[in-house]
Amino acid sequence: MLPGSHRASGLFDDDALVRAMLDVEVAWARVLGSSLSLGDWVPSLDPVEVEAAGNPVLPLVSALRAKVSDPVHTGLTSQDVLDSAFMLLARNAVARVSADLTRVGTALAALAAEHRSSVMAGRTLTQFAVPITFGLKAARWLVAVLDSSEELATVARGLPVQCGGAAGTLSRVADPGAAAAFAAHLGLAWPGMPWHTYRAPVTRLGDALVRVCDGLGVLAADVLTLGRPEIGEVREGFVAGRGGSSTMPQKRNPVLSVLVNSAALQAPGLGAQLHLCAARAVDERPDGAWHAEWPALRALLELAVVASSQAAELVEGLEVHADVMARRASEAAGELLAERGGGTDPAAYLGSAEAFVDDVVKRWHAWNSA
Repeated sequence: MLPGSHRASGLFDDDALVRAMLDVEVAWARVLGSSLSLGDWVPSLDPVEVEAAGNPVLPLVSALRAKVSDPVHTGLTSQDVLDSAFMLLARNAVARVSADLTRVGTALAALAAEHRSSVMAGRTLTQFAVPITFGLKAARWLVAVLDSSEELATVARGLPVQCGGAAGTLSRVADPGAAAAFAAHLGLAWPGMPWHTYRAPVTRLGDALVRVCDGLGVLAADVLTLGRPEIGEVREGFVAGRGGSSTMPQKRNPVLSVLVNSAALQAPGLGAQLHLCAARAVDERPDGAWHAEWPALRALLELAVVASSQAAELVEGLEVHADVMARRASEAAGELLAERGGGTDPAAYLGSAEAFVDDVVKRWHAWNSA
């Protein structure tokens, strides 16, 4: 069991995928003129049959045809069903991530405004640089959240249905509007032609999720650094039972930051796997590249959902020790003000830091109220 996986419980497991595939089959049946409704029925698929078919669609269709007399699946191919089902799972994931990014952004905007003028030591290449404010640091984190939120909103609007039949020609469907109707039933987009071997919808989604994890990873890594005992400028909020050690009773480990940082380290590899699969999507239907895409996409969706939820909790409970920041900046004034030519008051050398904070917070409130 991966730490935090309960935060994505039921979103991406096999049952969720089967339910999504059923939604796809029902939507297509209605395009064909049926009023098919399955209620809560979800078949249990035999893993041996799934292996024999190479994917779970054929066993699902067999179970469906054994249950109903309505025409189902006619004109579709397995990739139509599975790709469309993954887009439904992705839509749920993006909604969850977006909601948690809103929580993160709201908390960061409040921190940025509160600490707009809270002086701290700026650091570059691990060494003291010039003075900054903690509000500026929070505003930098917030920009990443804003950019990710905007990108996810664009991706969500364009999540496409897959509808091409055996080789992407919809050869068994006479109605040229069937694909668009299919998309409308599922609440997905119809991009104008099938994308069996053009995997940009998947890589675009993956890239957006990786960038979410990138931004949250910077936040988590900063908290881990600033929360070291010898620095002590921030600290994760206390939650009973969290952060304990199996051997050292005095420890209060920054668990949320560690896990979000871990997600940020895993996400780029999963995104790269999606691009590798996209580059090998040959012929009219891929011979393994498509299959290698599924576990990477599921893992990345889960990772982003879990990390964004953990990041929201982390930021909402973050303890900021502005007094420690101010004291350290004062003690290091000689180094922090060297660029200026000397001085003793770090607060007198903040440049446009406060104006930058104001601009980012204003942008957040405009986005959040749109």
